[in-house]
Amino acid sequence: MKAMMFVVCVVLQVAYGEHHLRCLPKEREALLQFKAAIVDRYSMLSSWTSPDCCQWEGIRCSNLTAHIVSLDLHGEVHYKYLSLGYYDEVSRRYISGEIHKSLTELRQLQYLNLSLNSFPDINIPGFIGSLTNLKYLDLSSCKFGGRIPSELGSLSHLKYLNLASNYYLEGSIPHELGNLSRLHHLDLSSNSFGGSVPSQIENLSRLQYLDLSGNSFEGSFPSQIGNLFRLQYLDLTGNSFEGYIPSQLGNLSNLHTLYLGGSPSALKIVTTHQWLSNLTSLTHLYLASISNFNTSPSWLQMIAKLPKLRELGLIDCDLSDHFLLSFNPSKFNFSTSLSVLYLSGNSFTQPMLFPWLSNTTSNLVELDLDDNLLKGSTSNGFGLFMNSLERLDLSNNLFKGEDLKSFMNICTLRSLDTFENNITEDLSSILRYFSSGCVRYSLQELSLTSNQIRGSLPDLSMFSSLKTLDLSRNKLSGKIPESTRLPSHLEQLSISFNSLEGGVPKSFGTTCTLELLDFSFNKLSEDLTMIFNHLSGCSRYSLQELYLHYNKFNGILPDFSIFSKLEALDLSGNQIKDGVPKLLHNDSVLRSLNLFNNRLSENLSTIIHHLSPSLQHLNLGMNQISGTLPCNLATMFPSLKELYLYGNKLNGTISEDLRFPTELEVLSLMSNSLKGVLTDSHFNNMTKLKALMLSDNSLTLEISQNWAPSFQLDDIELRSCKLGPFFPKWLEKQNKFQYLDISNGGISGTVPKWFWTKFGLSDWMSINISCNNLQGIIPNLPLDNHYFSLNLASNQFEGHVPPFLRGSIFLDLSNNKFTNSFSFLCSGGVAETLYQLDLSNNKFSGQIPDCWTHFKALTYLTMSQNKFSGNIPTSIGSLLQLQVLLLRSNNLSGNIPSILKNCTQLVMVDIAENRLSGFIPNWIGNKLSQLQFLSLRSNYFYGSLPLQICYLKRIQLLDLSLNNLSGQIPTCIQNFSSMAQMTSLRYYQSHHYLINTSFTKGNYSYNLNAFLMWKGSEQMFTNIGLSLLKSIDLSNNQLSGEIPKEIEGLFGLVSLNLSRNQLTGKIPSNVGELTSLEFLDLSQNQLIGSIPSSLAQIDRLTVLDLSHNYLSGEIPIGTQLQSFDASKYEDNVDLCGPPLKKLCTNGEPWQKPITKFQEDEIFNHEYYISMTIGFVVSFWGVFGSILIIRSWRDAYFKILNNLGDTLWQQVFKPTNNYKEMNEMVDKIKDLRALEGYTQVSQEQNLQHDLVFSVQESQLYVFFHFFLSKF
Repeated sequence: MKAMMFVVCVVLQVAYGEHHLRCLPKEREALLQFKAAIVDRYSMLSSWTSPDCCQWEGIRCSNLTAHIVSLDLHGEVHYKYLSLGYYDEVSRRYISGEIHKSLTELRQLQYLNLSLNSFPDINIPGFIGSLTNLKYLDLSSCKFGGRIPSELGSLSHLKYLNLASNYYLEGSIPHELGNLSRLHHLDLSSNSFGGSVPSQIENLSRLQYLDLSGNSFEGSFPSQIGNLFRLQYLDLTGNSFEGYIPSQLGNLSNLHTLYLGGSPSALKIVTTHQWLSNLTSLTHLYLASISNFNTSPSWLQMIAKLPKLRELGLIDCDLSDHFLLSFNPSKFNFSTSLSVLYLSGNSFTQPMLFPWLSNTTSNLVELDLDDNLLKGSTSNGFGLFMNSLERLDLSNNLFKGEDLKSFMNICTLRSLDTFENNITEDLSSILRYFSSGCVRYSLQELSLTSNQIRGSLPDLSMFSSLKTLDLSRNKLSGKIPESTRLPSHLEQLSISFNSLEGGVPKSFGTTCTLELLDFSFNKLSEDLTMIFNHLSGCSRYSLQELYLHYNKFNGILPDFSIFSKLEALDLSGNQIKDGVPKLLHNDSVLRSLNLFNNRLSENLSTIIHHLSPSLQHLNLGMNQISGTLPCNLATMFPSLKELYLYGNKLNGTISEDLRFPTELEVLSLMSNSLKGVLTDSHFNNMTKLKALMLSDNSLTLEISQNWAPSFQLDDIELRSCKLGPFFPKWLEKQNKFQYLDISNGGISGTVPKWFWTKFGLSDWMSINISCNNLQGIIPNLPLDNHYFSLNLASNQFEGHVPPFLRGSIFLDLSNNKFTNSFSFLCSGGVAETLYQLDLSNNKFSGQIPDCWTHFKALTYLTMSQNKFSGNIPTSIGSLLQLQVLLLRSNNLSGNIPSILKNCTQLVMVDIAENRLSGFIPNWIGNKLSQLQFLSLRSNYFYGSLPLQICYLKRIQLLDLSLNNLSGQIPTCIQNFSSMAQMTSLRYYQSHHYLINTSFTKGNYSYNLNAFLMWKGSEQMFTNIGLSLLKSIDLSNNQLSGEIPKEIEGLFGLVSLNLSRNQLTGKIPSNVGELTSLEFLDLSQNQLIGSIPSSLAQIDRLTVLDLSHNYLSGEIPIGTQLQSFDASKYEDNVDLCGPPLKKLCTNGEPWQKPITKFQEDEIFNHEYYISMTIGFVVSFWGVFGSILIIRSWRDAYFKILNNLGDTLWQQVFKPTNNYKEMNEMVDKIKDLRALEGYTQVSQEQNLQHDLVFSVQESQLYVFFHFFLSKF
C-alpha cells in the first residue's frame, strides 16, 4: 500500500509540476548571460524573454527538480537538390559570438547541442568539462579551432560526443578522453587532428560508433581499436596511417560498417590473415588505396562470402583486368544482399568487367565505375542480368557513343553518368542508341557532359521519364530546330558551354515541369523578348532558374515578371543596354539577379526601384550605370546578401544617412568615381559582412580609434581609399581575413606590431600595403607552415629582409630601402613555396648571394635597379622553373654564366645596363627556346651575333643595343616566327603569363615589364602592351654589311632600330610589307640608294629616322613620309623632295653646283701655319681652364652631352674612322675602372704625376683624338 501511494504521489507531482514548476532564477540568469554573449542574427533566442525559462526555445527542464537538463540550440541548413547527387545550400539559421562561462551554473545539464552554429576562431571552452552530468555533447560543424580541452575527460557520464566537421580543430587527441568509460558514440571526423591515436582509446569499452575520418592521423594502424568489442561503426579513412591492417579487427564481430583507407600506397593487407571472415555482421565495407589488394584475390573471395554485405567500395586499389582473370566465375559469387558496388579509381580497361559482374552479382542497384580506363562495348546480356540496376556511373572513362548501346536494355536504369568520356558522335546518333532500348522509358537522369558531342539539339520527347538532362561542355552547334520538343516531365536542362546559335524553340515553353534551364556560354543571339515569349507557355509557372549568361544577346531587357516562380536569372556577359523593366518590383520571388558585364546605362536609383525587395544576390558590376548610392538601400532590400556594383560610372558623394542592408555579406563598389566620407556608423548592424571591396574610388574612411566592428571580414579591398595618415587601428580586431589590400591609402609611419602577428591567422593570406609611406624595420616572426602573398612595394622599409618572408608565395619588396638580403636568402632550409620575388629598386649592394638552390619553385625573379656587383651567381642556374629573370641596372660584371642554360623555362631575360662582357653565348638560342623577351642592352658584349640566336622562334623583343657587337646581321632572322605573325589586340586582352601553384585556385598571372627606348624616351611596357610590342633593337653597335632582305618577312614587327652602326647597302625594297611598323630608325649608318617607295604604304609609322646616311633620290610621295620633320632625313646629301627644302628637278636628284675659285681666293700654305698656331693657343687657353677648374668642367660636360650627335657627324662620320673611335671608347671604358684606384691614391696622398679623375681622363682622351684630326 505504501509503495502504491508513493507512485501516485510521484505521478501527481509530475502532472502538477508540468504546469506550475518554473526554472530556477539562478539558472535563468545564467541563460541570460549566455544570451548576451551570443550574436543572434536569426532570432533563434527571441523567446528568451518570458519569466519561465523552461518555456524558452531549446530549453527543457526536469519535471521533478525544475533544473535545466537540456539545452538544444543547434543550427539549421537547408539544401536544394540539383541533379546527379549535387545539392545547393539555400538557407541557413545559426547563432554566433561567444559561449559564456555562465553555463557552468547549469549543474544538472545532461544534454547540450550547439551543432551547426558559427564560432570561428574560438576554442572549445574548457569549462564544459565542469558540467559533470552531461550525457550528450554535440559541438559539430561550429568552426571551432585549437585543441580539444583535456577537461572534457572529466565528463564521466558522457555517452555521446560529436566534434565533427569543425575543420580547424588540431593537435592530438588528449589521452584524458580515455576516461569516458560510458561513451557509446565518438565522432571526431573532418578536422585537422594529427599524431597517433592514443592507446587510451581502448578504455572506451562501451563504444559502438567511432569516426576519425578526414584528419591527419599518422603512424601505424591503431591495433588497440580491435579491443572495442561492442563497436558497430568504424571509419578511419582520409588519414595517413601506414603499414598493415592489424588482424585484431577480426575481434569486432558486431561491426556492421567498416571504412578503411588513407594515403595512396600507405595501407596494406596481410594476405594470409582471414580476420575479415569473422565480421559476419558487416553490411557496409569500404576499402580505399589498399596498395596490395590487387595481388590478393583471396581477400575478394572472403568479401564475397560476407552474408549481410549490402555496400562494397574498392576505391583506388589499382584493380585491373588481370585481377578479374584470377577468379573462376563458376566458383565465385557475391552475396545476394550486395546492392551497391563502388569500383572507381582503378585500372580496368576491357569490357570483360561487365560479364564478370553479371556472373558474380545479381541484385545490384548502384554501380560506380568512375575514373577507370574502360572502353569498348559489351554484350546485350549485361542488361538482361542487371534487372535491378538503377544507377550507373561511367564517368571519366574512354567510352565512345556506340559503346553505350550495350546498356540500353537495362530496363530499370534511372540514372546514367558519362561525364568525360570519348563520345564524339552526333547527338542524334547517340540518342538513337538510347531510343532503341527500354532505357528510354526508365531513365530519369542523363549526363553526357564534357565530351565532344557534335550536331544540334534533336527532338527529346521520346524520353518520357527523363527529369534531368546535362549536355553541357560539348561541341553542339547551329540553331535548335523548331521541331525539337523536350520530355514531358523534364525538370532540369543544361546545354551550357556549347556553340548553339539563334534562340529557344517555342516548344520549350510547353514543358510544364521545367524548373531549370541553362543555355550559358553559347552563341544565342535572338531577341530576348522573343525568347521570353517562347518560354511563356505553362513553363512560366514552373521555371525557377534561368541561365543565359555569356551569349550574344543585345537590346533592352524585356519584362520577365511573367515567370511567377523565377528565383534566379543570369544574363551576365551579354550586350544588354539601358535598364531593367519596371514590373520587377511587383510580387516577385526573384532572389538572384546577375547582369554583370553588359551595357546598362540607366541611373542606379531608377534601376533599383524596379527591382524586387526579395533579392538576396544582385550583381550589376561592369556596366555603365551612373548616379550615386541611394540612402534607403537597407529598407529597399532587407534580405540582400551580396551587392556588386563595381566597374560602373557611379559618382557623387556618399551620404551620411546611407545605411546598408543588415543581411549584407558582400559589398563591392570598386572602380567607380564615388567620393565622400565613410564612418563606422555606415557599417552599424552589418554583423554578417564578410567582404568589403571599395578600391579605386575617391573615398575616405574616417573610423574612430576605438571602433570594434561587429563583423569579421574575409576579404578587405580598400586600395586607393584614404585611410591615413595613421595605420587603421580597426584592423586589429579583424582576425579572419585572408585577403587585405590597403595599398595607396595615404598611410604613414611605422606598421604596428599587432599587424605582423596577423600573418599567423590563416594557412594562406594575401596582403598588399604597397604605395604608402610606411617605414621602419620588419620584425622576424616565428611562423611555420603559413603561406602568404605579400606586397610591400613603394614604401620606406629598410634594414634586413627578415627570414620569415621565405614563407611567401609571392613577395614584392621593390622600391624600398632594404640594404641586406643575405639572411633572407641564405638562412634556413629550402623555401619550397616562393614563386615570385621582387627585390628591385632597393639599396642592396655587393655580390648577389649565391644561395638560390633553396628556391626550387621560383618562377619570377627581379633584382633590377640596385647596386649589386660581381658575377651573376651560378646557383641561379638551379632554378629550373624560372620564367623571368630581371637583373637590369646594376654593376654586374663578367660573362653570362653557362649554367643558366639549365633554366629552359625562361620567357624573359633582362640583364641590361650592367658591365657584363664577352661573347653572346650560343646556348641562348639552343637551350632557351621559350624566350620571348631578351634584353642585353648597354653592356660590353662583343663579337658577332651567334647564328643560334635565330632558334628563338618565340622571340618578340630582342634588344642588343649599346654594346660592341660586330659582324653582319644574320639572314636567319626570318626564323623569328612570332615576329612574323600579325598581332591581335583581341587575343592579347586575355593573354597572361601564368604560374601554376598548389596554393592558389588555378593559375596565378603575373606582370612582365621591360624598359625600352620608345619614340625618343625610355618607357616601361607591361603585359599586354609588352606582348603587342614586337621589337628588334641592334642600335649603337659596330654591325656592318647590308640589312638582310629577310627582315621583310617579319610582318608583325612594330619597332626596328638599327641606328648608329656601320650598315651599308640599300634599304630592303619591300620594307613596306612591315605594315605593323610604328618605329623605324636607320639613322647614322652608311646606307645608299633611294628610299623604297613601299615605305610610304606603312600607315602606322609614327617615328621614322633615316638621317645621316648616303641616301639619294626623291623622298617617295605619300602623306606619311611627308609628315615627318625634315631633320629625320638630314645629312643625306643627295636626297631631295618634301619635307626637305631641296627640290628635285625633273625627277632627278638635286645636284650641288660646282664653284670655280679664283687663284687669289685660295688659302696659301702660310695661312694654314698661322691658323694652326692660333688655334692651338686658343684651344688650350679655353680647354686648359676646363681641365683645371671643376665648375667649368661640369658645365662643359653638360654641353658636350647635348652636342653628341653633332660631333658624331662633323668629326667621325666624314672621316669614317670607326676603328679609331672605338679605340677611344675602349680607352674610356678602361679608365672607368681606374676611378676606384685614383680615389684611393688621392686619399693616401700618393705623389704621382699622372693621378687624375675619370672625367678628366675621358676628356684627355677625347682631346687627344680630336687634335689628331688636324
